[in-house]
Amino acid sequence: MGMYGPKKHSKARGECSEAAIVARLLEIGYGVLIPFGDSYRYDLVIEDADNKFWRVQCKTAWIGLEGAVLNFNAVSNHYHYSYKEQKSVNRRRDYRGQIEYFAVYSPDTRKVYLLPADHIETVQVRLRLTATKNNQEKNVKWATDYEI
Repeated sequence: MGMYGPKKHSKARGECSEAAIVARLLEIGYGVLIPFGDSYRYDLVIEDADNKFWRVQCKTAWIGLEGAVLNFNAVSNHYHYSYKEQKSVNRRRDYRGQIEYFAVYSPDTRKVYLLPADHIETVQVRLRLTATKNNQEKNVKWATDYEI
């Protein structure tokens, strides 16, 4: 075993992220509902102080650009059998219209970030941890703005 225990495969890593996200949401006062089964496009439903419900997709972030950013994928890989192509194919599917929030856990920062889905325009999302080398501010998504 390495310094951090046994190696986790991606499903186990996702489950750890989801557990960290649920714990943080409960700590700050959200009600958390977990749907039965895996056929939904969201992982959780949260209830806010106004008794409104919001669908949430959980993601795991990874560090990039030498520690300057957190990255996560705002799509899922969808494997299915294509009768047209007569084979199994992998398609990337976004979450438009199917969720209201992304909840993102970073094992590196040990923090949770909650981003409205309508703030996401790209397949791979980049949250900035440190200033850009040229101090550009325009179109920068700061991780601290979404930290919960």
